Amino acid sequence: MKDNAGSEQTVSTEHTIIATGSKPSSIPGVTCDKKRVITSTEALSLKEVPEKLIVIGGGVIGLELGSVYNRLGSEVQVVEYLDRLVAGMDISLGKEVQRFLKKQGLQFYLSHNVQSATVKGKSVTVSAKDKKGKEVEFSGDYCLVAVGRRPYTENLGLDKIGIVPDEQGRIPVNEHLETSVSGIYAIGDVIAGALLAHKAEEEGVFVAETIVGQKPHINYKSIPEVLYTWPEAAGVGFTEDELKAENYNYTTGSFPFKALGRARVSMDTDGFVKVLADKDTDEILGIHMVGARAADLIAEAVVALEYRASAEDIARMSHAHPTYAEAIKEAMLDATGKRPLHI
Repeated sequence: MKDNAGSEQTVSTEHTIIATGSKPSSIPGVTCDKKRVITSTEALSLKEVPEKLIVIGGGVIGLELGSVYNRLGSEVQVVEYLDRLVAGMDISLGKEVQRFLKKQGLQFYLSHNVQSATVKGKSVTVSAKDKKGKEVEFSGDYCLVAVGRRPYTENLGLDKIGIVPDEQGRIPVNEHLETSVSGIYAIGDVIAGALLAHKAEEEGVFVAETIVGQKPHINYKSIPEVLYTWPEAAGVGFTEDELKAENYNYTTGSFPFKALGRARVSMDTDGFVKVLADKDTDEILGIHMVGARAADLIAEAVVALEYRASAEDIARMSHAHPTYAEAIKEAMLDATGKRPLHI
């Protein structure tokens, strides 16, 4: 390695953790010049608020930054390849997120396959094809490419020590997060799994405890995903699509924020809490929510999953009134087949 002065240094260590993170991805036909066609990195330091911002990608990054610039006054157009938003989350969340963001002024163009992005002076033209194959053009003064991120594993010299990344650039690891080379571990965005800071944190602690001889454990299904728009969206556990794919015998329960006293007082009535539970045992399988403070409320859901609670367990617990957390209790009541108290 080289220090800031350019001098080479050699560091000897018994254990090494690769945690170099990730960088923005792009798509064929679109080149990020970092001036007009930008990534999330440049979007955080623009010197002006775009008059019209085109966002390629309706995932977490695109919606978060798109909603920020919408609140700052930009006209925001979101162009998404799939027929839904935030595809990694429960499908019901994507529909609700689209509804309230559209109400806030964002424009959505789903099932559009972007072909190119062309810069001319201070304007950007994005060409795409809709689901019928018809060519559509979008124009703006900036284009944000938010189509995901890829592992930062290039130029690390992995080939020199025998570590071979997969086709996506991710480093293969075993159940101890150890690579094919003994004593070298990898965590976070450079390995498979969700690209989440708190996932990487859990993995870092996991490896540190493993190195000192402890027997740690990570339940990846109990790591929540959060969308920081307003209202927020969050989910943990199985999605309904996943349960359907496995022909799982499950039941659902839900409760709308518009029937929640605290939400009505604060005028944050968009959203709901949705519970998925085992139809036979009542064990909670997944909890998904859209609404005010969802990023904080999801912590109760994580506890419920970690302790393998039943919907009735949570439904019988006292929740302070008036709070947003009451929506979780009410959704649990619905999942058990009992009528929610306040609807």
